[in-house]
Amino acid sequence: MIFRLDKRLLFPDPGLAEPDGLLAVGGDLSVKRLLLAYQNGIFPWYSDDTPILWYSPHERFVLYPDELKISKSMQRVLRSNKFTATTNKCFDKVIAACSTIGRNGQNGTWITAGMRTAYTQLHDLGHAHSVEVWQHDNLVGGLYGVQTANVFCGESMFSLVGNASKTALIHLCNSGLYRLIDCQVHTPHLESMGARLISRKEYMDALQNY
Repeated sequence: MIFRLDKRLLFPDPGLAEPDGLLAVGGDLSVKRLLLAYQNGIFPWYSDDTPILWYSPHERFVLYPDELKISKSMQRVLRSNKFTATTNKCFDKVIAACSTIGRNGQNGTWITAGMRTAYTQLHDLGHAHSVEVWQHDNLVGGLYGVQTANVFCGESMFSLVGNASKTALIHLCNSGLYRLIDCQVHTPHLESMGARLISRKEYMDALQNY
């Protein structure tokens, strides 16, 4: 059953989501609703030609920072200092790049103008964060997501040159701020760095206890 949201600030039990994770449709992207969603393991994922769709997958693809795997070739890249990583220096540019460049075969169109506005508001209030990767003062990669306690709910990443997005993720893991990073979507790239599937129960326990 897919639930239809109205103006009331509430969500159905995430455990009632469809097999593909779809839980509800409608509502809005207000700061309060988005924060409530992430606190309950729910996130919006839709396009301009659909209403707002809310998902809560039955399994989550996550990365524990202490399980991060860095290949020898990537270790050499980090030692070369070809990149510089920063945090929250230009959130607007990162989300704009993610919306146009995409990631891992996705065209990025799911980051609608409304989502850009909503997540920028979250950032302005200290709930959403970005990592930027620079090369010769040029922004060449990065990621952004929402913080819920010590869990970082990743939304998207981009890379204009090889290894830039990996550098962003490594910087995030090494920040010491998070005990779990929710990657949402499985990719071989993330799996090679140590990300793995966990059950909904494990994920919800992390949201409540980390």
